Amino acid sequence: MTTTYAALLRGINVGGKKKVPMADLRALMADLGHTAVRTHLQSGQAVFTAEHGTEEELAAGLAEAIEGRFGFAVDVIVRDHAYLRAVVEQCPFPAADLAPKQLHVTYFSEPAGAERFAEIDRAACLPEEFRLGDRALYLYAPDGLGRSRLAELLSRPRVTKGLVATTRNWNTVVKLVELTAP
Repeated sequence: MTTTYAALLRGINVGGKKKVPMADLRALMADLGHTAVRTHLQSGQAVFTAEHGTEEELAAGLAEAIEGRFGFAVDVIVRDHAYLRAVVEQCPFPAADLAPKQLHVTYFSEPAGAERFAEIDRAACLPEEFRLGDRALYLYAPDGLGRSRLAELLSRPRVTKGLVATTRNWNTVVKLVELTAP
């Protein structure tokens, strides 16, 4: 059975570092045997189909191939359409009422328990807020991610230790659901 996935690459093509041309990424993924490979934007999203392999196996294979081809390590998270759709459907914030720059999702490689975030003084960060989902964190940042004090606190190593974490704005979150739809 063929499944459609999105691959989320962390930290490529940002500030001139870890350059991965999208055409090269598509070719690399095709060389891995993936089909219907497409990329979205330059910031590290690819959609593809695969007949076998778990999300973790697909992510590890892609990360290994990227390091082999480009010479640097890139964290990769792979998620299927059903998961991506559930992330949108389970959003705890009124996404339809917010500007896309105000809402972000951080995807985690595995579940992140609330204890990771216990030291964050949520009241001191208001009106910014976050909520945990299934291997995801929803962040409401009314002034955008670049000015978010809460985003900075959430990305500290002691919070994300042992996890692969990569953040996307709401437009990209929704677009990935569309691109992976059967």
